[in-house]
Amino acid sequence: MEENAKNVQKLHEITDVNYATILKARESWSMFSIMSEFIESTERLSEINPAVTIFGSARVHPDNPYYIQCMELSRRLSDAGFAVISGGGPGIMAAANRGAYEGKSLSVGLNIELPEEQAPNRWQNVSLNFRHFFARKVAFAKYADAFVLFPGGFGTLDEMSEVLTLIQTGKSRRIPVILVGSKFWKGFIDWMYESLLAEGMLNREDIELMQIIDETDKVLEAIFSFYEKRSTGPSEEERQKMLYL
Repeated sequence: MEENAKNVQKLHEITDVNYATILKARESWSMFSIMSEFIESTERLSEINPAVTIFGSARVHPDNPYYIQCMELSRRLSDAGFAVISGGGPGIMAAANRGAYEGKSLSVGLNIELPEEQAPNRWQNVSLNFRHFFARKVAFAKYADAFVLFPGGFGTLDEMSEVLTLIQTGKSRRIPVILVGSKFWKGFIDWMYESLLAEGMLNREDIELMQIIDETDKVLEAIFSFYEKRSTGPSEEERQKMLYL
């Protein structure tokens, strides 16, 4: 091992004073901006319970059936006492916020600064702004009592993978993960069984963390029935575990 030792210069070992100063200042500012996002999300979201996080495409228009369904679902969740958390942008995110905003409970938007697509929608009772995707994804996961995923692209798939990995690895608690739209999701789930499961990349119970449901009534039933057996919000043991998301 010693024969192949490779040295990586540490920040405090840089001898060029001007370069070291600029680098330290830049990295320090970045760390503080990350910390500020975690602090603000903790301050603003910790007491919002129960809540459902809804993911989906930013490219869906208001006349799209998924937009209309998402709006109805969010309104009914809100009237039932669940805050609704979305990414705060257009498309499915706007439908989620809009439905919740018109209901009795809070509409929460976790906005992200992007060069394209993302502009905050106007239906947010609680609005946070993030520059860092990973800090935003922690907030999505940490304060949700269920996840509902409407059809979407890379962002939706990324958020779904993050959520499933946290549950699979025990970093987060087991809560409902519901995929709305069997026509859209069926091929993806089939591929998981035919490729990932067949190749030993996943266990069957990993895939069964998700449910595909089409009807709004049945989505609500799946969430409500899950919490007939336990209270919403994490237990103290789960809360401690989720400090290390």
